[in-house]
Amino acid sequence: MSTIIFGILLVLVFVFVLMYNGLVTMRNRVKNAWAQIDVQLKRRYNLIPNLVETVKGYATHEKTVFENVTKARSAAINASGVGDQAQAENMLSGALKSLFAVSENYPQLKASQNFMMLQEELAGTENKIAYSRQFYNDSVMLFNTKIQHIPYNIIANLFGFKEENLFEISIAAEKETPKVKF
Repeated sequence: MSTIIFGILLVLVFVFVLMYNGLVTMRNRVKNAWAQIDVQLKRRYNLIPNLVETVKGYATHEKTVFENVTKARSAAINASGVGDQAQAENMLSGALKSLFAVSENYPQLKASQNFMMLQEELAGTENKIAYSRQFYNDSVMLFNTKIQHIPYNIIANLFGFKEENLFEISIAAEKETPKVKF
């Protein structure tokens, strides 16, 4: 009888360890996914000053647009947490849309090889950010779902596993047409 009880306890401990390790793996996947977003965001932040300087050379009287891009970039760099980062990225996306809208008024700028290269690099980086954000959100969804399921929720509560936030971009920011004032 004691051998059967010992066997059952051993199986329960084994299952418990597997479940715990699964949660740790998923949490680490979420952290890694966020790190991938962070890499792409830093790349984006490094491209923006070059883009602004290129546009400044052609559009010297667009001071407000340049200031807005600079402020939005600074806010995004200094954002902490997924929610703050998403909000800052919304601001930066809007500011960049305004910058590109201004560039439409300067044919020489649009024809500039440097501007075209920077714009292409930024577009590629934006795509990488979108893919990274999708992977992060998928990882968060799986993790959050797992820690809500029985019996994982018991282990999650025992060891302090908390739900993670999705990295959401405002739909309004995506659809909004930039306003350009001269």
